[in-house]
Amino acid sequence: MFKELFAQYPFTMTDEQVHDATVNILNEHFAENNNIEVWKQCLNQIDLTTLNGEDTVAKVESMAHKVTDFAKHFPNLPNVAAMCVYPALADVARQNLPKQIEVACVSAGFPASQTFIEVKVAETALALKAGATEIDVVISVGKFLEERYQEVFDEISELKAVCGEHHLKVILETGALATAENIWKASILAMAAGADFIKTSTGKIKVNATPEATFVMCSAIKAWQARTGNKVCFKPAGGVSTTDEAVQHYTLVKEILGQDWLNNRSFRFGASRLANNLLTSIVVTETKYF
Repeated sequence: MFKELFAQYPFTMTDEQVHDATVNILNEHFAENNNIEVWKQCLNQIDLTTLNGEDTVAKVESMAHKVTDFAKHFPNLPNVAAMCVYPALADVARQNLPKQIEVACVSAGFPASQTFIEVKVAETALALKAGATEIDVVISVGKFLEERYQEVFDEISELKAVCGEHHLKVILETGALATAENIWKASILAMAAGADFIKTSTGKIKVNATPEATFVMCSAIKAWQARTGNKVCFKPAGGVSTTDEAVQHYTLVKEILGQDWLNNRSFRFGASRLANNLLTSIVVTETKYF
């Protein structure tokens, strides 16, 4: 099955060619997107994230209240798209956020995905029951690297079945996949298995979201839509903390995928520090609201 699948979506670039193509796009288009309107759009695409072992009810409540009260402090700016928390804190986020703000939960043995599928399914179901409206899961990277593609595919498919109409964001952990070809194959596999979003990284390893990973994943999304007609969304996460970094990823998405992805239904940032840095750029004074 997977030999045929990958043959339908061949990847013909070397890592060096990916790097050069990425640099060329940014050299040509970054400046035109580095402006206040794009910074506002990027702010509106953030999954405001807290994923620390020391997270508490009080911390999540405080973050949720800041999201809820955002318009009082910044009436002319768009709010973030979602909050992303661990499953045990999903109910806290949901109870303290307005309905229009999504509650994204990491699940399925995040961040290593090194647990049983039964545990992954149960955790995902419990997170949804607790109030999560979106689920972020990591592929079984070890299985993928051993080319156990069927097992990886089956896990994603089963988790999507649990999610139903709720968005499933599939994290590829691109830094661990290492090569552009692996990132491409993982993107195609995840989309074939039912991913609503494909996402770069957990933020828990040394190499996270890079412009090159975004180039490859967006190119795969474009190829997937061209062949199937299905639109899959994109989320760079991990290490995207500065305004310039956000604009880099925005520029690549815009140039590869186009205007239809430049909204918070189709394109998110997984971030914690990015929101304050974008606010600082927008209001032109250091801001640490979140």
